Order: sequence, then C-alpha cells, then structure tokens
Amino acid sequence: MLALRTTPWPLVAVFTAGYLPPYLLPTTVGRLDTGLPLSATQAGAVGSALLLSSASAGFLLASRVERAGARTLARFGLALAFLGYGAASLTTAVPAVVVGAVLGGFGSGTATTVAATRIAAERDPHRASTAGLLSVSALAGAVYLTVPHLGRSHGLPLAAIALTALAVWPLTGRLPAGTGASPTARTASGPLPHRRSGLVLAVTVLCWSLAQNSLWGVSGRIGLTQAGLGDAALGLVFAVALGAGLMGVLVAGALGPRLGRAMPVGAGTALIAGCIVVSASATTPTAFATGEIAWNTLYPVVLSYLIGLAASLDARGRWAVLVGSASSLGTAAGPLAGSVLSAQAGYAGMGLVLAGGLLLVAVPMTAVALHTGGRPLLPGTIRRRGGTPAALVAAATGTPSGAVPEVGAAEQPVVEIDVDAPALAVRGAYDTAGPRQAAAAPGPGPG
Repeated sequence: MLALRTTPWPLVAVFTAGYLPPYLLPTTVGRLDTGLPLSATQAGAVGSALLLSSASAGFLLASRVERAGARTLARFGLALAFLGYGAASLTTAVPAVVVGAVLGGFGSGTATTVAATRIAAERDPHRASTAGLLSVSALAGAVYLTVPHLGRSHGLPLAAIALTALAVWPLTGRLPAGTGASPTARTASGPLPHRRSGLVLAVTVLCWSLAQNSLWGVSGRIGLTQAGLGDAALGLVFAVALGAGLMGVLVAGALGPRLGRAMPVGAGTALIAGCIVVSASATTPTAFATGEIAWNTLYPVVLSYLIGLAASLDARGRWAVLVGSASSLGTAAGPLAGSVLSAQAGYAGMGLVLAGGLLLVAVPMTAVALHTGGRPLLPGTIRRRGGTPAALVAAATGTPSGAVPEVGAAEQPVVEIDVDAPALAVRGAYDTAGPRQAAAAPGPGPG
C-alpha cells in the first residue's frame, strides 16, 4: 500500500494533469472525428500534434527545471494547458482547435517534465510514480464514465483536461522555487551518467509507447465498427479497463522492487503484445472487452517500472525527463501510425505488426534493466559491475534489511574509502605504548 505520509501529493497532482491527455486519447480523437469536419486520419494527426507538442516541452525543459524552479514551470504549464484546451473545447473552427490543442499539449508536457524531474529526486521514485499512475487512471476512468452522458461535443474531453489543470494549479505552492545559478546547481550539473543505457532505454521506450498508442488511438473505432459496441458501452469498457489498470498499479506499488525491474519489464511487455493481438482482432464485444481490460491492467504496471528505471539512471531526473519525452514522441506518433496501419493492413494486421515490434524492443529494455538494476543488496556491501552502488540500490528501492548479498564473478571487490574521524578522547591515566604517531592527537606525557 502507498504510504500517505511519504507520498508527495502535489507532485502526484501535477503528474496527473500532465499525463491525462494521453489517457483520454481514444475519446479525444474519436470526438474530433465525429464532432468536426475531419477524417479519421486527420483526427489522428491532430492527436499526434497535441502529443508531439507535449514531447517537445520535455526536450526543451529537461535541464531547466532546477534553475527556473518547479513551482514556476508547473504553474506556467498548467496555465497554458487550461487556456489551450479550454479554447479548443469552446470553438468548432478546425484551425483554432488545432492551435489550442498544440498549446495545451505544450502545457501538459511542461507539467509532466516538472513531475518527472521532482519524482526522480524522491527517496522512492517508484512509489511516487505509482501513485501518479493510480491517480490519472482513476480520473480518466471517471471521465470515460461521465462524458458519454453529456453529449457528442468534441470539446468535452478537452474541457475535462483543462479543468483538471485549473484544479491542480493551487497545489503548486508546495513545490520548490528556482535555485538560480546557485553553487549547488553548478556543482550538480555534470555529464549524464549511464549514457549508453539511457540512450537504449530512450529509443526502446519510444517504440514501446508508439506500439501502445497506435492501438489506443484507434481502440474507439475498433470497438464501434468491428466489435459492434455502442458509444455508452464503449465508454463503459474503457472505464472498466482503466479500473483494472488501477488494480495493476496497486499490485505494482505493493510489489515494489521485490521482483527487480527486468522481469516486470520483459515479461510484462510480452504479455501486452498478446493483449494487443486479442484486442485488435476482436469481432465481438466480449473479445474486445477482454483484450482491452487485460491490456490496461498490464500497461501501467510495466510503465511504472520503466519510469522507475529511468529515474534510477540519474538522481537529478534528467534521464527520467528525456526518456519520458521519448515516450511522448512515441505516444504522439501513435494515433497517426495506428490510423495508417489499420487503413493499410486492417485492424487485425495492425495488431500483429504492433505485437511483433513490442517483442523486439522487450529484449534491449530488459537488458538495460538487468545491467543497471543489479540485485537487492545490503547497504555498504558490494557494487555490481556497471551498475549502481549497492548502498544506493538498497536506499532507493527500499530493500528489506533481510536481503542477502550474493557474491559472484560479476561483482567487483569492495573499495575502502578513508574517512576522517575525530580524535579519541584523551585518557589521563595512561598513554599508548611505543613512539607517538605523527597524526595522533597529543596526549599527556609520562610521569
């Protein structure tokens, strides 16, 4: 269970506001298609433009959060999201909708960047990211249950995102202000650690998110046209799927680092590939609901471990932001890629292509998790070759004190570090035998 006293709830709220647009992507794209004079491919392109703008914010601001201040950037991003999405929800002019969605996407990306950077600096980033995914899943599920009963307007999902940004804005007062050009900030600004692992993770997470959101972007159309669901029934399926995602996030939070990161990332991605095949090829409501619910149960679990893996590569959160932005790029290309693939190969063919791609990227992602994660070790014992120090792993992942270190060929010998210690208290009754050492504290002479 998540610890209420140790969870950074303002960060969780900002995380929720930033991540909500991708979660509402099916209904947002679907309503742009039906509520505006846009084709399915054009609506997917608008969704891609929104998410591409969100990704660009991460790349532009990854190294500026500490200097500008989390509070200032979060407020800027949330205000831009409110204005952009709000304006897009109130107009039916296609150019104005596109501009508003792009501006709102940049605001959402700014909020996500702030949340990712600060979460990486937390004592337990996995707990914080799990709480964020739990929150955004619950909110998105509520929107899917509510929106179908409010009409067919294209602006309803956009208005929900805008109102969320407005509600979260007051909570940013508890975020830290900027550090300016403080000596601490200048000292901490070193080269990115784990560059090879970070680059591999960024590229593979981009492809991973592309596959997920290629299906997610057209899931609404699969349910309506191929599986034969109505609008209200489709909304119910999505709400139940996101509810199952809540259970998945709770399980991930309860398991924490017990399974490491390699098995949840690798095996979870393989299972997701199977769920995508089932969902994309579904021709009945039951098959479609089964695929969507199973997929949405597993997706946030794997995502939470990927976020934690990226955060573990750099305590300043730079890899967390860059990997998150790469994920946003994949998310951005998803709606358009899904529309093109489904138009060329059909929904079932698209599912097979996406599943094959997921199985391919699962291998390098798992390798990164194995290389940088190591085993749960006792603080101050052994350093894994090429990985993080054992003390850091144990502290960052909350390793139980009963964990037993394993010594093998992959471990390096312990490196002793000299630490200056205060001199021993002077004893009046006796002194050390033999000649006095040069570094010893002076004591009383004999006699």
